[in-house]
Amino acid sequence: MTDQLSADRPRARRKERGGGRPASEEKILAAAKELFLADGYDGVNLERIAERAGVSRQTVYNRFGSKETVFREMVRHHWSAFVGPDRPLAECDTEASAEDVLRGFAQSLQRFADETDQIRFARLVVSESGRLPWIADEFYRLGKGPITAAFADCLGGLVRSGRLRCPDPHLAARQFMGLVQEFLVWPRVMAFEDEAADQPSAQVVVEEAVLTFLARYSPAPDGPARPA
Repeated sequence: MTDQLSADRPRARRKERGGGRPASEEKILAAAKELFLADGYDGVNLERIAERAGVSRQTVYNRFGSKETVFREMVRHHWSAFVGPDRPLAECDTEASAEDVLRGFAQSLQRFADETDQIRFARLVVSESGRLPWIADEFYRLGKGPITAAFADCLGGLVRSGRLRCPDPHLAARQFMGLVQEFLVWPRVMAFEDEAADQPSAQVVVEEAVLTFLARYSPAPDGPARPA
């Protein structure tokens, strides 16, 4: 497996340039994503990525160095769509009610699944990670892991302000994500057509997840919650 320093090299170069990706990198990553989702990891090489992006193979190599690094950066780029100016985790609003924070986060999970290639991406990870465990590791490290940690920190802020009573925010964060994703994500990832067709609406799933979570973690009625 490529050394992690090599995998992080493009990010370091972007820092030196002062931030966002050049347009050519965006084109390369978009092309790579189309190809990897269609043909899997082994079905793609730098030549095909270059051809789809309309650049030379040397340009792809100069920007990223290897197919593995392209894949890692494509995963990073994919997950970057989750958090933005209109996403609750860009700045967790600890002045909002626990109900509003939970609903906003659940709606972000729904939106990400509906508006990106998250379902196809998750299928790719499931199919490839048996042979290439680092793919699942990167998918978690660059996406679900940081998102879960940020949501847990948000829940921790609600605990400290007395709006939740939650001894383990990280456990609670995973529980809430499960309440949402079990209905809105995993039946689609696994292509359970009958189950997916028989699901309640997304709005019902979100509202029931919020109510279930609050039934367990709302503050005691006789006073504010105390951090565990």
